[in-house]
Amino acid sequence: MTTQTARGRRRASGPAPEPRPAVAVMADRPRDAHRDERRGRRSPFRQVTDFAAASGVGQKAGIALAATGLVLTVTVPATGPVMATNTGSSSGSVSAAVQPDVTAADAKIDFNRTAITTQGDPDGKLKQLLGAQSVGSITRAASSGSLGPPLDQMKTASPFGYRVSPITGGSGEFHRGQDYSAQCGTAVHAAASGTVTFTGWHPYGGGNRVVIDHGNGLETTYNHLSSSSVKVGQQVSRGDVVALSGTTGASTGCHLHFEVMVNGEVVDPTGWL
Repeated sequence: MTTQTARGRRRASGPAPEPRPAVAVMADRPRDAHRDERRGRRSPFRQVTDFAAASGVGQKAGIALAATGLVLTVTVPATGPVMATNTGSSSGSVSAAVQPDVTAADAKIDFNRTAITTQGDPDGKLKQLLGAQSVGSITRAASSGSLGPPLDQMKTASPFGYRVSPITGGSGEFHRGQDYSAQCGTAVHAAASGTVTFTGWHPYGGGNRVVIDHGNGLETTYNHLSSSSVKVGQQVSRGDVVALSGTTGASTGCHLHFEVMVNGEVVDPTGWL
């Protein structure tokens, strides 16, 4: 029996109840079959700390981030250590960087053979140049370098155009080609592939002369030669020796007079060499 005090508390007024007797549990509790599996599974916190130690990020940084409950994503090169995969919660996930696909911008590539020219194929460049337009409309910038040098050593002795005549001494003479210094007997080369259309004596001061037709109105001439080694109708290739330099005809010394003709008219050879 109990009584209530002024403060509202109850006070026991009878004998205290007997305590409950203790019951001894002798039987063993059944073993949890999945306990070992759960213990073997690494928690997100453990995954973060293991990764920090393996990748050099630092255990302190990994522990601090994991303690905040934030998701930690670390990007490392594909050649780095093996990353742990998260089989549980998404927090604390670690992923390796995925290399992006590289795509080229839209580009138009022309594989047409006529559009491919290289420095190793100068005759191909010349054929393309002559075939693309009339030879008379070819600009100096386009023709530059399309012909090869007729001598191994090119040293200008007298340029193309008006000059004082070395024979008469008169002014205003038009020089139809370019003179290059060369000792008599120096090898003279074909400036490009073509067909020999003339070999012999030139009646207008050129002396022994060779003319090569390169097609589409383009010709080259080689003058004052001591001798020639080709004949009319012969096919020659760029660089072939066609003659030897000399001083025949209207000449004051051993040299090569080289001309370039477009549709029968002489032009400055330097625009093609």
